[in-house]
Amino acid sequence: MRIAILRRAPQVSVSMDVYADRLVQGLKAVRPDWTILECYPQFQERGGASSKALAGIQKYYERYWCYPNRLKRLDADIFHIIDHTDGDISRWLGRSHSATVVTCHDLINLIKPETFKGRAKFPLISMAAWRWGVESMRHADHIVTVSTHTKQDVIEHLEIAPAAITVVPNAVDKVFHRLPADAIQAVRDRYGLTPETFCLLNVGSNNARKNISGILAAVAAAKHQGLPVHFWKAGADFTDEQAQFIQANGLADCVAYVGKPSEPSLIELYNAADCLMAPSSYEGFGLTILEAMACGTPVITASVSAMPEVAGDAAILVDPTNQAEITDAIHQLFNHPEQRQALIQKGLERVQQFTWEKTAQAVASVYEQTLSSKTASTQSSTKFEMMPQPDQGDKSDSLSPSISSGDRA
Repeated sequence: MRIAILRRAPQVSVSMDVYADRLVQGLKAVRPDWTILECYPQFQERGGASSKALAGIQKYYERYWCYPNRLKRLDADIFHIIDHTDGDISRWLGRSHSATVVTCHDLINLIKPETFKGRAKFPLISMAAWRWGVESMRHADHIVTVSTHTKQDVIEHLEIAPAAITVVPNAVDKVFHRLPADAIQAVRDRYGLTPETFCLLNVGSNNARKNISGILAAVAAAKHQGLPVHFWKAGADFTDEQAQFIQANGLADCVAYVGKPSEPSLIELYNAADCLMAPSSYEGFGLTILEAMACGTPVITASVSAMPEVAGDAAILVDPTNQAEITDAIHQLFNHPEQRQALIQKGLERVQQFTWEKTAQAVASVYEQTLSSKTASTQSSTKFEMMPQPDQGDKSDSLSPSISSGDRA
C-alpha cells in the first residue's frame, strides 16, 4: 500500500512535526512493506518588508492552489492529512479512487474563539482560512481524532456522523524517561534550587486557554502561605500582563522563564521539577501530561475537555477556573510525599498504554478499513452505471441510485 502523509511545511508547527514524525516511524515499524511518502507545501523565504508581504500572498497561493494540484497527480492509495486545518485538501481529492483520512487534533478556535485573539497578523483572513480547512473535513472518507472529547466536538460542531470518526490517541516518545538521582540533582543545582524547593513546571504556549495566569495566582498564594515554591515556564515567555503580576506579587525570585528547551533539556526539566502544572481550560489531548509522567513527574491538570482521558487516575484533576483548588493541589503534593510517590508510579504505568506503535497500528487499521470501504463503494457505483437503462418509452417508476464517495450514513 502507498501512503501519502500530507504534512505542514517544516517548522510551521512543532506539535504537528512531532505527530507526523512519530506516526511515520510507527507506520514503518508496523507495516514495513508499505511505501510511505511525505509531502508538504514548498515555500521560498524572501527578505525585505515588501518581499515579506509578497511571500505571504505566495504562501496562500502555494498552500491553497499549487500544493493541492500537485497532490492530485500523486499516486497513492491513502492520503492522510496530518493537520485538520489542511482539511480543504480533501475537497481536491474527494472523488478520486484513493481514500482520504484527516486527523483532527482539536477545534479550539471554534469552541473558544476568544483564544484566537492576537495570534495572527490578518485575523479575519486567517480565521476564514482556518474555518474553510476544518469544515472541509466533511469531504474526507474518514476522520481520526486524538481523543473522545475531540470526537464529540467534531460530531456536534461539524455534524459528521460518528461512524466516520475513529479515536486514536497520541502517544509519548520513548526518549522521555526517568533520569538517575544524581543527574536530577545536577540539574536542580544548575538552576539554584535547594533540596527544600518545590518546583513547578509548565511546558507550552502562552495562549489564554493554557491558564498561565491561573498558575501564577496559585504560585503567589502558595508562597504567601509559606510553601517554598518555584515555577519554571518553558516554551512561550510570559506576557507583559503576567510579568507585571510577577513583579506586583513579589514573585521575581521564585518564577523563571527557562526558554524554549531542546528535547534533551526538556527531559531534564521534567525530571528536575516536582510537579507539572497543566490546568488548561481546553486541550484536544494534552501531550505534556504523558511526557511528564514518563519522566516520573506528578501532574496537576484540569478536569475538563480531553485531559481526564489522558491522565486517568494518575494525576490530580482540578477546576481550572478555581485558583484556590489549584493551590490546594500544590499543598497536597507538597505535604503528602506518599501520595506524590503513588502518582509517580501510576503515571509510569499509565504511559505504557500510549505508544507510537499502538497509535500507528490503529491508524494503519483505519487506512485498511477506509480503503476497503472506498473500493467497495466505487465497485458498487460502477455496477449501477453498467446496469441497462430503460428506453425512453418505458413509463415504469424507477429510482436510479446515485452514490458519492463523500456520502456518509
